[in-house]
Amino acid sequence: MTETDPRHFLDVDDLSAAELDEVLGLAAEYKAEQQAGVLHDDLDNQTLGMVFEKPSTRTRVSFETGMTQLGGHAVFLSDSDLQLGRGEPLKDTSRALSRYVDVLMARLFDHEALEEIADYADVPVVNGLTDDAHPCQTLADLLTIQEHTGGLSEATVAWVGDGNNVAQSFVIGAALAGIDLTVATPEGYEIDADVIERAGELGPAPTVSDDPAAAVDGADVVYTDVWVSMGQEDEREEKLAALDGYQVNDDLLADAADDVAVMHCLPAHRGEEITDDVLESDHAIVWDQAENRLHAQKGLLVWLCEYA
Repeated sequence: MTETDPRHFLDVDDLSAAELDEVLGLAAEYKAEQQAGVLHDDLDNQTLGMVFEKPSTRTRVSFETGMTQLGGHAVFLSDSDLQLGRGEPLKDTSRALSRYVDVLMARLFDHEALEEIADYADVPVVNGLTDDAHPCQTLADLLTIQEHTGGLSEATVAWVGDGNNVAQSFVIGAALAGIDLTVATPEGYEIDADVIERAGELGPAPTVSDDPAAAVDGADVVYTDVWVSMGQEDEREEKLAALDGYQVNDDLLADAADDVAVMHCLPAHRGEEITDDVLESDHAIVWDQAENRLHAQKGLLVWLCEYA
């Protein structure tokens, strides 16, 4: 057990602006040193427990690989691997796992379930995604924007599409980083009002619009995500109708900056929220964005375990 309460990362604003800058700095260092062939043992002999209710490609592989590259070990635990499926309370699972591992990452549906795990954990808890937030994705997003623009506070960014969990964490992260952000979402699928309010308390509040063309006008970066997330399949036809006109395609990007960078957290539904042509174009920086999940999470894990 830890002697003091652990620091958790359940959403981006669990970090201050200065701490966010520190984590991103660590991430950039790890990326540069990995590319130079430098090996690390910062988390030597430490273990990450990974609890998954939702399937994943990038979250699982980036966390597991990151722990290996830091000299540690990761244990994958699906809901069928745990006693949760047989009725063990979350608080009991959290307290037991805290006696075995040095940090917990959970990818769940219900954000309140993640908060319960954190309430009873004696080790840092990291949000690998919930229906409300995806803060680790935001760390990778900010690292990617930093690499491809003159700096975070210099970037003009547009979010186009559904105001989902990825969007909500990005709004918070953009405010902390000082990004000029415009969010274009259709009626009924806006960013939650409390998220907009939180963002305004942390930094520049986003401009909110229902006009995707106006949002991307002059933008350095245009960001979108799937319109129908996991667990929303029964809403598919309704959401596709509401989001008609929000597709990121060549026509939409015509008024963006000439060297506009296009982001997508993946997986993409090509032909829905983004066209195949755009995703395969030189404007797309989605593979850098995907890679940066690895580096950003390495920075976060080391910060939580050694600096927080």
